[in-house]
Formats: sequence, structure tokens, C-alpha cells
Amino acid sequence: MDWKTMKKPIIALSPMADMSDLPFCLIAKELGAEVMFREMVSSEALVRGNEKTFEMARFDERERPIIQQIFGGDPKTMGEAARLVDEKYHPDGIDINMGCPVYKIVSNFNGAGLMKDPKLASEIVREMKKNITVPLSAKIRLGWSDPTEAIDFVKYLEDAGAELITVHGRTKTQGYSGVSDWEMIGRVKEQVSIPVLANGDIHKPEQVSEALKVTGCDGVLIARGCLGNPWFFGQAREVLETGKAPAPISLQERFDVCMKHARLHVEHYGERGVVTFRKHLSWYLKGIPGVKEMRTKIMQVTSLSELEELLRGFLLDQKTLPTGSVLVG
Repeated sequence: MDWKTMKKPIIALSPMADMSDLPFCLIAKELGAEVMFREMVSSEALVRGNEKTFEMARFDERERPIIQQIFGGDPKTMGEAARLVDEKYHPDGIDINMGCPVYKIVSNFNGAGLMKDPKLASEIVREMKKNITVPLSAKIRLGWSDPTEAIDFVKYLEDAGAELITVHGRTKTQGYSGVSDWEMIGRVKEQVSIPVLANGDIHKPEQVSEALKVTGCDGVLIARGCLGNPWFFGQAREVLETGKAPAPISLQERFDVCMKHARLHVEHYGERGVVTFRKHLSWYLKGIPGVKEMRTKIMQVTSLSELEELLRGFLLDQKTLPTGSVLVG
């Protein structure tokens, strides 16, 4: 894979902790996502040979092109972790997390903590670069506290060998508050010759074209906008190609995909997967009229059959449900 020659604009799934796993990536890919960035894994855990962490990095060939994100703050450890992932699974690329604002990550100088030390970040890029056979990218924020910090920071990353950079339009101190600054992402994009993806506050397919216009980026990385809405990717491409708003997703199709996702989740995690799937359920149900009454029951399901029964019952209560329609997955 070559980021520079890839068809533009790129519409990719963002690496979200506890969300961008194998089951969700399969659903997103089926519905139009072009590149999958997998949830971050710990470099320290990989080097220690932690089986759970390696299992998190395992992927299905149907997910390709797949990018595995790794976090850490020690160049040698990051380099070895990248080598292990490349050697064992050979994803289409490796991504470095330099943007996570969560305290337990930045307190160890991981994630967005690396933005305070451009030289260390550069050393990590160089060490990982020489240990892998696939493209290396990095996901950053506008800065630690100053939204102009990324302007110089990205130059360090490009000089060190990064082949693509994703910029989230907030600083670490902002966390997820405020508004993503697309114009500042555009200023950052102007500093480098490698492809840049815009990230942050792209919640609707119709916003993709606007984000691309404002930032001048080569694509977008979609996070919360696709949770419970994996149709986002295909709809965004449709809007870009036709200029027309996408057709709404029917309640039937929404529940069909929800059940298919749930089955994939259980196949991957075992029967306990129904419980961990509840986080996705809350997103699939968000904004559906009349769902409030059954939300409590939905969030207490413990089996696929129970979930299907509840969803089928809700569908049958809807006046718009076609005669004879059934819930399938």
C-alpha cells in the first residue's frame, strides 16, 4: 500500500479504543469504509508477549487494507512492537498513537504526551520505520495546549519518515470539548508533502465534503460519526460523487445490520460478547423514535436470541414495517 498513490479522498475508519475491533471493522468495510485503522494496542504488552494484546491485533483478510495502531513512549520498545506485529500479522500499515488525551496514557508520555517532545517522537518514528516492511503513519492533535504546536511538529514526523499523518482538530487540554478546528488542520496540512487526513467533528456524511474543502486534506478519518451508523462511509462517498443527500436507512435495515454485527461480535468474543456488545447497541438505537421504553431491556440482554426477540418485537410494533418482514442477519 502506498498512501501517496491511493485514490483520494480517503474515507477511513478511525482507531477507537474498545470500538474499532475486528467485528466492527468487518461491518464498516462491508458498508463502504475504504481503510480500517484498528484500535490501539500497547507496545509494552506486545514486547512482553501478552496473548490478549496479540489477539487484539489479529485481523480477518476481509478487513484489508488494515492499519494497526500502537501506543508507547520508548523508541526501542515501539520499534520491537512494530516488528512483531508486522512479522506475525503483516497488516497494510502501522500507525502511531500521538493523540490520545486520556490521563493514563499521557501520564506515561504516550499518546498526546509525545507532542511535548518532537525529538522523542521523531526517534520513535525512525526506530519503527527501520523495523517494518509496511508504511508508517501517525495520528496527532493540534498540540498539547497551543493549537499551533502541530505546525512544527508535523515537519519533525515527515523528516523522520512518517508517510501519512492524521490530525485531530483539538489540543490535548481540550480533550473532546469545544469544536474541532478544521481551518487549523488546513494550516498543518500545508507544512508537509505527505498525505494528511482530517479528524474531528465529522458526524454526518454530508460534512465530509465540507471538511475536505476547509482543510485541503487528502481524506478523513471517521470516529464517533460512524458508531451505530456504519453506513456513514458508503453514504459519504455517495454524497461526494452525486452531490445529493443520501437516502435514510430504514429501521429494518438498521436492525438487520445490528444483529449481523452482534453475531460477529459473539463469534469473536464468545457468548460474553453479547454483554460487551451493549456499547454498540446504545449507538444503533440512538435517535430512534419510541425506543426509550425498551432501552432498559435492551441494555440487559445476555444472549443473541434475547436480543433478536426484543428487536423483532419493536419492529412489529412499528406501523411502517412491511407485511411479512422479518429480522435477518
